[in-house]
Amino acid sequence: MTDITRAATSGALAEQVADSLAVRLRDLVQEQGRAALALTGGGIGTATLAALAARAEQVPWDRLEIWWGDERYLPTGNPERNETGAREALLDRVPVDMARVHPVPGPDRSESVEEAAQTYAAELAGVLNPGSPDESVALDIVLLGVGPDAHVASLFPEHPALTDERLVIPVHGSPKPPPVRVSLSMATIQAAAEVWLLAAGPEKADAVARALAPDATLLGTPASAARGRQRTRWFLDDAAAAELPGS
Repeated sequence: MTDITRAATSGALAEQVADSLAVRLRDLVQEQGRAALALTGGGIGTATLAALAARAEQVPWDRLEIWWGDERYLPTGNPERNETGAREALLDRVPVDMARVHPVPGPDRSESVEEAAQTYAAELAGVLNPGSPDESVALDIVLLGVGPDAHVASLFPEHPALTDERLVIPVHGSPKPPPVRVSLSMATIQAAAEVWLLAAGPEKADAVARALAPDATLLGTPASAARGRQRTRWFLDDAAAAELPGS
C-alpha cells in the first residue's frame, strides 16, 4: 500500500510527519513491545526529528531501537554525520535508552568502511533477529529523505551499490561528498514493514515525479524502489509535489 500526505510548507510537513510518527511508534510498541526505527538526515529529516522531540511525552522512548538508514564514514561527532544531527535535534532532548541507540561506526571505531558495514549488519541481526541462522532483519519504519537526483540513503542512481543485496553495504565513490559511506541496502530497506519517504522544496519536484511514475526503475530512480512490505508513505510539501499529475 502506498499513500501520499501533503502539507503546504516544509515546516508544516515536518510537524505532520512527527505527529504521524509519534502515533505509529506508540501503536507499534503497544502491539509488539518495541519498535525498530531507522532515522534519516537532511533538511526535512532533521526538522522532523526536532518536531518529534517537541512531542517527547507521546513516544515510548525506552522501547525504541534506533538505527540509521545511512551514514557518512566520518568520526563520531563530525557535524556532517547524520548521527550528530539526530543527537542535536532529537536524541539528546528525549529520555531515550542510549543502549538502544545504534550509530554506524566511523573511522574512529572501525578499521575500514567495509568493517563498519559488517559490524553494523551484525548488530542489526543480533538485536532484531537474535539466534537466527540467517541475517535477515525487518525494521518497523525506515525514514528516508529523497535527493534531487532521486537517491535515498546513500544509494545513488546508476551506482553499483544499488544491486548489492547484503544487509548493510559500504559505498565508495558517492557522487555527493563525502565519497565513502555506509548504507542499508535496497534489499534491507524493502524488507522493512514501512518505508516513509520525505521530500520538501522545489528542487525535489522532478525527483518525486520520476519516482512515482509507473515506468520508474531502480537504477535510474532509486527512490522508486524504496517500498515497505506492508506500507509505503510519501510525505511531501506542495513545492515537492508540484510536478505530480493533478498538481
